[in-house]
Amino acid sequence: MLKYSKPITPGSRSYIYTDRSGLSKDRPHRALTEYHHRAKGRNNAGRITSRHLGGGHKRLYRIIDFKRDVRDIEGVITKIEYDPNRTCYIALVEYSNKEVRYILAPHSLNVGDKIIASSKKVDPNVGCAMPLREIPVGLNIHNIELKIGKGGQVARSAGVYATLMAKDSTNATIKLKSGEMRFVNLECFATIGTLSNPDHKNTQVGKAGRSRWKGKRPSVRGVAMNPVDHPHGGGEGKTGGGRHPVSPWGKLTKGKKTRHNKRTQKMILRHRGKK
Repeated sequence: MLKYSKPITPGSRSYIYTDRSGLSKDRPHRALTEYHHRAKGRNNAGRITSRHLGGGHKRLYRIIDFKRDVRDIEGVITKIEYDPNRTCYIALVEYSNKEVRYILAPHSLNVGDKIIASSKKVDPNVGCAMPLREIPVGLNIHNIELKIGKGGQVARSAGVYATLMAKDSTNATIKLKSGEMRFVNLECFATIGTLSNPDHKNTQVGKAGRSRWKGKRPSVRGVAMNPVDHPHGGGEGKTGGGRHPVSPWGKLTKGKKTRHNKRTQKMILRHRGKK
């Protein structure tokens, strides 16, 4: 649910945020946290390779169980928590063998609910994980593996899900939110349900400082620069650039195809954005 702040300052006038009153206010489970080194956009040589990153608040990294490798043991949801490292919420699961794990929290999963990860067919309740072979066609899924045993790589953001469209002898066909349709091996694991915090896309930060708290630095438009600094720069008055949008180094930056992975090209039935 979205909340609107009272306009008592310029920054709060347009601030829209999600209601987190139902989340746990306890500190994260200590054994499942570790120091989070933030590269701030630098590579191993110290050079900036991803611009506009840096600063921000310190964060503890929560170790998430993307593999769901505690198999055939029932677990109980003990807490739903906020995670500063991702957009969806996380859930603390305590299994009957006393093992404790963090998982991505699906929407409508509540404290006290029971879940299980199994290589066999179980009731397809929200939060349960099983191979695509055992999941009924038409269900919404998330945290989908692309390689058997590697852990979930697809559909991990707030409010996101993929739909299981069909199955053949070896592969399942899934449709992603981007419109892409692709094959995934039937033995790959996925979790039932849609991820939590679906209103994240409707939030507004309200002021520039709140972006800086998140580690996002300002971005200057190329048309506002001088010609020596950017291909779009220069000109009398406010000009529109006069060429196709490019990066500061002259590379096409909007719509240019950058995918060169021929090894997995055959797994994509329909590319994203195509109708």
